[in-house]
Amino acid sequence: MRTSYHSVHEPTCGICKKHCRSFESLREHLIGPLPKVECARIFSVRGCNLCLDILGSPNALRAHRGTCQLSRGNTGALLSRMANLGIQDDLNSRTRGSKVVALGCKMVGGGTDGSLDLCARVCLIDEYENIIFHTYVKPQIPVTNYRYETTGTRPEFLRDAMPVKQVQRKIQDFLCNGEPIWKIRSRGGKARILVGHGLDHDLDCLQMEYPTLMIRDTAKYPPLMKTSKLSNSLKYLTQAYLGYDIQTGIQDPYEDCVATMRLYMRMRSQSHKIEDYPLASDPQNRNNFASGRQSELERMTPDEMLEISRSDYYCWCLDTKEGS
Repeated sequence: MRTSYHSVHEPTCGICKKHCRSFESLREHLIGPLPKVECARIFSVRGCNLCLDILGSPNALRAHRGTCQLSRGNTGALLSRMANLGIQDDLNSRTRGSKVVALGCKMVGGGTDGSLDLCARVCLIDEYENIIFHTYVKPQIPVTNYRYETTGTRPEFLRDAMPVKQVQRKIQDFLCNGEPIWKIRSRGGKARILVGHGLDHDLDCLQMEYPTLMIRDTAKYPPLMKTSKLSNSLKYLTQAYLGYDIQTGIQDPYEDCVATMRLYMRMRSQSHKIEDYPLASDPQNRNNFASGRQSELERMTPDEMLEISRSDYYCWCLDTKEGS
């Protein structure tokens, strides 16, 4: 427990109650090449292959799948309209009240070989999947590869596009929501939570900084990572946990925003016991497994030890506590 950081926030087998570091590890435990036999047997009858929950009966499972498996929706018409949209800017409208927003970018290539990523299109949505901001972006250096097969971007789309510096200012002002960036804090502030996939790269291409404590990155969230602790692609996460395919053919940042927001909302909605001090790094928890308590710890049951063990990552379910 001292080094494993097991906690109530980890993915847990609904049958044998085994704690896993990630949903991928739990998936292997249930339906992998070498699953636990009894758990696999029950899961095959009453288990959801998306959220990995165990339902009470096959009928309950069928009803559950209707809500757990999402669809890509009719985004084709929307994306074709957006391709000719140019700019959609609702940053100063009713969306000012949005506490959580998702960011998605699409890159074209710069440099002599076209391998340097340049942001050419950006989208920002709220938690209800409404578009807050969408625009093509004019890079500061020449584009040498428009990557049309995946971006659908043509030279004329960027000719009169919004300069990257202006995009950066608009998005940063919206995220900070009137607070100086140095003053942003996780509790009680006005700044918005930023959701995305590979946000370090997106923010770097937009020449932006944003406090880590306000970022929810599906590429870095431990429960959504591989058992090797490497990142999964957004395409894989969407297929495995939401039940539909994205990034087929020409890709769009709106579709990526929707996928990351849905993943975030699914992770946030998990029902976990909320402790007053949920992190192992909280000062109140630093002596939970101190060597001076060795004899006391040896007398504890596994459940009692789990009661005092804390997570080494911030579980997104805690955002519901912060927002309450």
